[in-house]
Amino acid sequence: MTASLNRPARLNRALLALAGLVLLAGGGYALAAFGGRLPWVDGRDPVTPGTAAPPTWVLVLIVIAAAVIGLCCLRWVAAQLRRVPKAVDWELAGPEVAGSTTLSSAVAARAVAADIEGYPEVGSVSAVLSGPGRAPELYVIVTAAAGADLTALRRRILGEAVPRLREALAVGVMPVTMEFRLSDKGIALR
Repeated sequence: MTASLNRPARLNRALLALAGLVLLAGGGYALAAFGGRLPWVDGRDPVTPGTAAPPTWVLVLIVIAAAVIGLCCLRWVAAQLRRVPKAVDWELAGPEVAGSTTLSSAVAARAVAADIEGYPEVGSVSAVLSGPGRAPELYVIVTAAAGADLTALRRRILGEAVPRLREALAVGVMPVTMEFRLSDKGIALR
């Protein structure tokens, strides 16, 4: 089970805040420079100091910076691909019950993941249950053997594991989002 399948939210906020601060600082500096408020900048001077080509080390530095920024952007895009809501805590109490019980949806998700991992063609499973206790949503990532029949596996999950989970949670309908990955590690079909 992955510790946090909603990592992009924190990363997005941090990167957007950083980009906003850099743009605010750059814009403030440009306004101050062109407004004549900086003593070391003369507003009548040209923006570039001539028409000569910059030194080679400047061009190399620009290429390296562009490559680093490009790789960071690719990492950011890759983080967006795994968007799954966080697990939540459910309060299980009926109107006639004096006390209450709290159940983490991660515990129920681990149970359904263990159930699916017991299938012969499955190597590993990550599952997350999210939403309110009376209307949970199940997100499942299944790594299956390369030769597995994914249609049959999907039917089996929806026909066996999901109904058992719905019965355990006493809910009627449960939306399920499944992602299948094929393993290249050679999971043996039992």
